[in-house]
Amino acid sequence: MINKKAKSLCVLGTASDVGKSVVTTALGRILKRRGLDVAPYKAQNMSNNSYVTLDQGEMGRAQVVQAEACGVEPHVDMNPILLKPSTDKRAQLIVQGKAIRDVKAMEYFTGSQELVIKAAHESLNNLQEKYDFLVIEGAGSCAEVNLRDRDIVNFDIAHAADAPVLLVADIDRGGVFAQIIGTMELLPPQDKARVKGFIINRFRGDAKLFDDGVKFIEEKTGLPVLGVIPFYRHISIDPEDALELDVVLDPLKCDELSDKIQVAVIRLPHISNFTDVNVLRRDPAIELHYLSKVRDLDSYDLVILPGSKNTLFDLQWLHDLQWSDKIKAYANKGGYLTGICGGYQMLGRVVSDPQFVESELCEVKGLGLLDISTEMQDEKRLHLSEGRILENDLSVKGYEIHMGETTRAHQVKAFMEIVKRGDKRVRIHEGAISDNGRVWGTYFHGVFDNLEFRQSFLQEIQTHYRAPNRASENEFKETQYELLADHFEAHLDLVEFFKICELSSNP
Repeated sequence: MINKKAKSLCVLGTASDVGKSVVTTALGRILKRRGLDVAPYKAQNMSNNSYVTLDQGEMGRAQVVQAEACGVEPHVDMNPILLKPSTDKRAQLIVQGKAIRDVKAMEYFTGSQELVIKAAHESLNNLQEKYDFLVIEGAGSCAEVNLRDRDIVNFDIAHAADAPVLLVADIDRGGVFAQIIGTMELLPPQDKARVKGFIINRFRGDAKLFDDGVKFIEEKTGLPVLGVIPFYRHISIDPEDALELDVVLDPLKCDELSDKIQVAVIRLPHISNFTDVNVLRRDPAIELHYLSKVRDLDSYDLVILPGSKNTLFDLQWLHDLQWSDKIKAYANKGGYLTGICGGYQMLGRVVSDPQFVESELCEVKGLGLLDISTEMQDEKRLHLSEGRILENDLSVKGYEIHMGETTRAHQVKAFMEIVKRGDKRVRIHEGAISDNGRVWGTYFHGVFDNLEFRQSFLQEIQTHYRAPNRASENEFKETQYELLADHFEAHLDLVEFFKICELSSNP
């Protein structure tokens, strides 16, 4: 039984990718602005974009973004169940920050429900006792009738938290009337009674042209449309998953005459923690492309192999598509090549998985660009870490999430020295770098977020490079959360919103 103390609001969707995460982020910041001690919550998330908390737990990156917008420290209770897909039918199950086991879809629904429901309600209770208000995000469509009896993320949590529901629809994809009215028609009475209004997201054009549409929805459902939120391009919020990545396939997009640093990120099938390169994507001095289709890399100044939730499969994918030939040719010509986590493992001689921890492949030959070898292990490494780049003695902060154990040949130089993991001082050589310094890999996520290192490394590639004139990534993020809240406040009926939240008109 939930011991309810905090007030709550549920943000549910008519479908996947309608913008629930961003809406939750915006509403959290709006409530924070009014002085409320507010926190996000999502019972179950499916994403390979994860983060390590202060207490060495793993949670979805979307709830980290939401926690930042709310001005609170991320905690695994905000995302107690995380599924990290390694294949279309298999995922790693993480419960309250700790990896439990790999599960297949049917096994998850039949053999893990008691465990995950207990954890989800326990974490919800913890947050309700700690905060004034919770903004709760649902998952996918809240009206999947074939999954309703197993859906622990949407209305079951709304009922448990005694929370009103706002339903988000995406007008940009079309069919917004069918999205909203169809969803309402499919809901059983006890679920339908929870819905108190709608937010229509990603509108393009003159919103006045949709006034009749708003009127129709309100008359048909008897519920208010709280806002029609315009599509925006001036705000940068970290995406939840790889569906939102811009995949650039046209080689003409890379202009060799541009004075920008040209960066290619190989778009792996099971790409994970791609937030490692977000700071580069936002840099006006950099043009960054996610590449999926095979092409020559000669026009790029830097190529990045990102993380992967299924390193062996994705490494074999590189070989099958002949990406590996293009990457090796690029490196052998003196190109700058970086591998992070799974990408680091791929740079070596071999990646093995004798216990089939991550995939159904036992061993895959690596790219052979660094004399290292990796074997997957049962135990996942989770650390908030600090390190020192050995080449230039620059300090960096980041985090480590990996299953593999990588061994360097004795003559191979380490990339950095880890000096702190959590609250423990350590001295551990980590990563590897080639003799010419142009090919390097690391398990250290967030290395590019460190301004001094980023500037030093990119100036090595282009001597006149200067990092954007802002104090820190945290300052940049704060500005974006404020812009997002401004954007939503300008287009939301705040009086109705606060009424639904059972708050005063200006809390």
